Amino acid sequence: MARGAFGHGETNGLTLRRAGGDQPLICRSAGSTSMEAFFISIATVAVAEMGDRTQLLALVLAAHYRKPWPILAGVLVATFANHALAGAIGVEFGALLSATVLDCAVGASMLAMALWTLKPDRLEDGTAIDRRGAFLATLTAFFIAEIGDKTQIATMALAAAYANLGAVVAGTTGGMLLANAPVVFLGQAFADRLPMRIIHRGAAGLFAVLGGVFIMRALMR
Repeated sequence: MARGAFGHGETNGLTLRRAGGDQPLICRSAGSTSMEAFFISIATVAVAEMGDRTQLLALVLAAHYRKPWPILAGVLVATFANHALAGAIGVEFGALLSATVLDCAVGASMLAMALWTLKPDRLEDGTAIDRRGAFLATLTAFFIAEIGDKTQIATMALAAAYANLGAVVAGTTGGMLLANAPVVFLGQAFADRLPMRIIHRGAAGLFAVLGGVFIMRALMR
């Protein structure tokens, strides 16, 4: 069953009922909610990843190995594994909460993410470069760097909100690829031309809007 952020869908989807009761808790069209979860996830993570530490890591790896396809494959596998785990935790966490409390929790996390996004990320000095090859180096480094990162936490929150693990993970993984592919292929020349201050403000605005939507939805229940 899925929960969406924007209003109520058709009543021809699956229905979740409270234990011991006849009143439906959530009733949504599964198809429309899946598409909503996917597009919200891909847009949120693609914007949030711009200037993020994992994007900076992709730039370092691209400059070191100069093998864009193995690096991008490493980004794909590491992101999918990391976000699938985070999303599964988010779905389980969301199932423990009532719809109102869940919307409030997701909304508050999105507002916190908005503030976090305004702080530029930096790679720590002495970032280790694995010598085993571009793919394994990227896979290992990206998976570790993504732990506790804003895009991982956003994935967890989105999975809790929508309870649609496949759509959310597909969207967040796609967002990571959209943000990192230009850096991997075009390198520093691309990164230097990005208006990072504007992008960070745009990402913060997106998180703030999503947070406001979830909180408003909770208040209107």
